[in-house]
Amino acid sequence: MKKQRQPRKLTATLPPSTDSNLTVSELQTQLQTSENGLSQTEAKNRINQYGYNELPEETKNPLIEFLSYFWGPIPWMIEVAVFLSALVGDWTDFTIIMILLIGNAVVGFWEEYQAGNAIAALKAKLALHARVKRDQNWQLIPAREIVPGDIIHLQIGDIIPADVRLLSGESLEVDQSALTGESLPVTRNSGDVVYSGSILKRGEIDGLVYATGQNTYFGKTAHLVESAHTVSHFQQAVLKIGDYLIVIAIVLVILILAVALFRGDSLVTTLKFALVLTVASIPVAMPTVLSVTMAVGAQILAKKQAIVSRLAAIEELAGMDILCSDKTGTLTLNQLTLGEPFSITTDEEVILMAALASHSDNQDPIDLAVLTGLKPEQNLQNYQVLHFQPFDPVNKRTEATIKTANAQIFKVSKGAPQVIMKLATNTAEIQTQVDQVINEFAHRGFRSLGVARTNEQNQWQFIGILPLFDPPRPDSQITIDETRELGVDIKMLTGDQMAIAQETSQQLGLGKNIVDASIFAKTEPHKIGQLAQTIENADGFAQVFPEHKYHIVEVLQQQNHIVGMTGDGVNDAPALKKADAGIAVSGATDAARAAADIVLLNPGLSVIVDAIKTSRQIFQRMNNYATYRIAETIRILLFMTLSIIVFNFYPVTAIMIVLLALLNDGAILTIAYDKTRYSPHPEAWNMPIVLGLATVLGMAGVIESFGLFYIGETIFQLSRETIQTFIYLKLSVAGQLTIFVTRTRGLFWSIKPAPLLLGAVGIAQLLATLISVYGLFVAPLGWGLALFVWGYALLGFLIEDRVKIAAYRIFDHRQPILLAKGIKRWATQRFHFY
Repeated sequence: MKKQRQPRKLTATLPPSTDSNLTVSELQTQLQTSENGLSQTEAKNRINQYGYNELPEETKNPLIEFLSYFWGPIPWMIEVAVFLSALVGDWTDFTIIMILLIGNAVVGFWEEYQAGNAIAALKAKLALHARVKRDQNWQLIPAREIVPGDIIHLQIGDIIPADVRLLSGESLEVDQSALTGESLPVTRNSGDVVYSGSILKRGEIDGLVYATGQNTYFGKTAHLVESAHTVSHFQQAVLKIGDYLIVIAIVLVILILAVALFRGDSLVTTLKFALVLTVASIPVAMPTVLSVTMAVGAQILAKKQAIVSRLAAIEELAGMDILCSDKTGTLTLNQLTLGEPFSITTDEEVILMAALASHSDNQDPIDLAVLTGLKPEQNLQNYQVLHFQPFDPVNKRTEATIKTANAQIFKVSKGAPQVIMKLATNTAEIQTQVDQVINEFAHRGFRSLGVARTNEQNQWQFIGILPLFDPPRPDSQITIDETRELGVDIKMLTGDQMAIAQETSQQLGLGKNIVDASIFAKTEPHKIGQLAQTIENADGFAQVFPEHKYHIVEVLQQQNHIVGMTGDGVNDAPALKKADAGIAVSGATDAARAAADIVLLNPGLSVIVDAIKTSRQIFQRMNNYATYRIAETIRILLFMTLSIIVFNFYPVTAIMIVLLALLNDGAILTIAYDKTRYSPHPEAWNMPIVLGLATVLGMAGVIESFGLFYIGETIFQLSRETIQTFIYLKLSVAGQLTIFVTRTRGLFWSIKPAPLLLGAVGIAQLLATLISVYGLFVAPLGWGLALFVWGYALLGFLIEDRVKIAAYRIFDHRQPILLAKGIKRWATQRFHFY
């Protein structure tokens, strides 16, 4: 796998404390630059030294990616069959098996090829151009050419192109919600840091670039995304089922080879049987059937406005028992909203005066929130703004001079409550009450905004306080309740302060146990176990950074939880990638969408409830098919092996095995459309039940096959070639009827099958019957014997349905049976993902 050359890291030259502990002048000395910027020659040298201002990306060779699908337990089994068929010169089997092998690889490769590249999306998120001072002149250059030591100019609306220390100038308002999850813009002054990828909302200033590319805060987030790799439980299940069948096949092949050598059978005959047995042991269509089942489910979810980019995430969503949800923009609207004001006069006047002290052209989020709080009858057209003074970081307030329609002139101001209180002349009589209100709003996580106006004597009068907050989405509470009813616990993650997190959690009914993310830095190594318990018991987390979200998901996964993660920003991308089911909500950044497995198109989380229910139905279909496929493989393997050992007879030929695979598994593809009921609890691959039930049904099928063999040889006295066709038709009909046994936990009619499944099975078995009756590739059987086989298979089907119910009582872990406990203990040790 080829990788691009990694640029030298800035940290090789600069100390880790560069961005925070040094003054701007010390930093300029360290970077060997000044306020005049760099020369073009020096900039080119630094590009050679540090690399371009972009995120390094690992490139994958498509050919190697494709070839990787020929590596693994199931591909190995198919490849052995290909080798044996070539060795004995059976070119018909060779061709058919090769088509199956390549077909599985193509399906798997295409699924992965469709997946998005999170790193590419993160790169696209970066600013495209920047204003840089080079050779003491301002130039507009591609952002990728910025180097440490550059002086850049930032204006309102700019995406910050690198990590920057601000030079002298007025304060800025920076929206870094996509990076840190903070719902409110933050104020940054001279000497402060602004991060790459954040957006300048107010102000204009020069800045000193100190980190570029992968060394930025943004770049470290991208590295977390790149390093987050998970193996789905679906992939583990397929591998473990393959292991189980391989072990059975190897044991039986060795047994048969030993018997063949003891009997002195010819080498060619022995190899042919090894080929037949190997082909019979391969669940060749299982990866394809399961992938098609999930693909059909993805189409269903798409109609419900949930786009699936990684099919295995459907199975993960079905088993999800914890959902970590980003707060800002996911549980909340990510927009400042006015709360219920505190007023000395009237609520309407407080809002109106605050609106007159606001200016929509600045696109200041506080001003916009205040203006949206106006009632329809409050028309600002009746007032003329004679003078407007925008927010001043020194005075910490805005001020406007207003003229009314009747020529009355007064002033209005809004800003920090303490500043407005000092301005007013009526402070003494309201100080205690106002302080109490401010403390109450602060405790609830609201930002308080003081409002004042001048009276007829031109004296400032404090008239009220406006609380600002990011409100929950209207559907969040309902969604949380419905999700909990499905057995999924929700944990809120936010970059906001503890008070805001607690208030939001209380409004949504999530719980009171909110944990400050600072515990991650303070936890000593010997208390890691306690930290894991704290994370597991928490209802939410405050002041989290991207690495915290990533770590929370990782710890919960280590505690054997299947974890979902929702988010919308760059700061969520690492955790979205790490989670078993990463879900990007409506309006998410490109980086979040690319890192996620599922992208929601409708606002809020309500579609997640439908997605969970649908995914559990899809899981049921996959579980039913896996049980059927294992049972069929076991019955064919055991029946063939015992026939050779006991009767020295090959009951079916290689071409019959191939026909079984083509007709039966081809028809079973329609199980993707079968009718199922979603479970009220998270689903998981319960291997004691899957393997136990499949083994019991497989053994029942072996007994039925030997019963038919006895009837054909003793009662009907058929030739060996005719008996082979006799057995083939029984394996085909009875085998496919098994799917109607495994698809329900109760009696087979408890859930009506889909018409498409019934139709496909009917057509497949009609073809198998015609092949047997008229002798296409096999000895002809005739209609009389064929109808007898059908009757025998239907009788066996009814018996197996009862056997299934008894088997569930044994293998279901909820039943207090010693045998079930023993099998569960063995399977838990063997299959770690259970």
